[in-house]
Order: sequence, then structure tokens, then C-alpha cells
Amino acid sequence: MKRLGTAITLVVGLAAGAGLFAANNALTVAPKPAAAEEAKAPPPAPSPTAAPPADRAVTPPPAKAQAQQKVTVTWAGSVRGGDASIAIAVKEGVAIAYVCDGNRIEAWYQGTAVDERLALVGKDGKVSGSFSEKRAKGTVTAGRTTYSFDVGAVRKPSGLYRATASVRNAQVRGGWIVVEGRQVGILQVDGVARPAPPLDLGTGTVTVDGERVVPEPLG
Repeated sequence: MKRLGTAITLVVGLAAGAGLFAANNALTVAPKPAAAEEAKAPPPAPSPTAAPPADRAVTPPPAKAQAQQKVTVTWAGSVRGGDASIAIAVKEGVAIAYVCDGNRIEAWYQGTAVDERLALVGKDGKVSGSFSEKRAKGTVTAGRTTYSFDVGAVRKPSGLYRATASVRNAQVRGGWIVVEGRQVGILQVDGVARPAPPLDLGTGTVTVDGERVVPEPLG
């Protein structure tokens, strides 16, 4: 009887152990296949860097101010509202003007003719106005008198002439305006004004008190 009881006890123990083993296996959860694959999968590639924004349109710097327009030309003709004439001789934008009535009114001016604008001053007034390649127009003030003008371009021998010389111990200064053969000018001899003798346009000379003087063409 003792052996039988021992055998029963052993059977009961084995059965209980088997039950605990089965229960233990039932409680053990195998890892999910998807989780295992995720663990083995390489990390996701970083998202591509966004393309840099297109370059903004660059506004070019303002063009350098255009160089001043300088001219070489002579305009000459009669003024309006009087018997005087005017000549404006320009070389590379540097201007000399002369207004004269051939009797008692004369004046010299210096300044510029740049970018279509005339700006000259003198002891007795000023010249201001505008110009194109073919014409110049504006106003000229000589003393208390102001004239308007609108004169055209001329070619040599027309133009503006000036002479400075010593003749028989006298200081001579003269100015001539020549337009298509017509001449007007004043000669100062020791400060005394008189009508200028005519220029010889063939030789470019003038005779003053028996002596030959060579005026300078301006412009």
C-alpha cells in the first residue's frame, strides 16, 4: 500500500508540473513578426532637403549717368528786336559768344554749351538758352538791353573772329561776326570804339591803321 501511495503521489506531482509548464508556455508571448521586421529594417532615409528658393530677380544698378554731351559748332545770325547780331562759337562744350551792332553795342561772354543748354556770362550780361546741332535759341543781355535770338549753325569762313594786337603803339581789340559774307564788328583802339574794318575772308586778315592784323577764328 505504501508503494501505491507513493506512485499516486508521483503521478499527481507530474500532472501538476505539466499543468504549470503548459500554463507558463501559454503566458509567454512570441514577438510579432512585423515588430521584428521593423526592428531589423534600416532607419528611414531622411526627407530630401527642400530645393533652395529660386534666386530673386536682381535689379541691376542704375546705369552710370550718361556723359555730358559736348559739341563743337558755331551758330550766328541776327537777334530779334534790334539791329545787333550774335555769334556763339563752341569747342568741345566750351563756349564764347559775342553780340554786336557794328556801332556802339558789343559784349563778350564765356561759358558752356552742354547737354543742349547754353550758359554764358560776361561783364555786361549773360546768354542763356538751348541748342540742337543745327540751331541755338535763347536770350542775350547786353547792359540794359535784352535780345532774343534763334540762329542757325554756320561754316567757315562764316563764324566768329577776334583780334588783339598792338598797332602803332595803340592797343587794338576787335570782334567780327560773319554770316554768309555779311560782316558786323567793332574795333576798340585804346578803348575808343569804332566800326571794325572788313575782314579779308580770302587771306583771313584785316588792315588796321595801315597795318595788317590776323584775327583768330573762334570755335
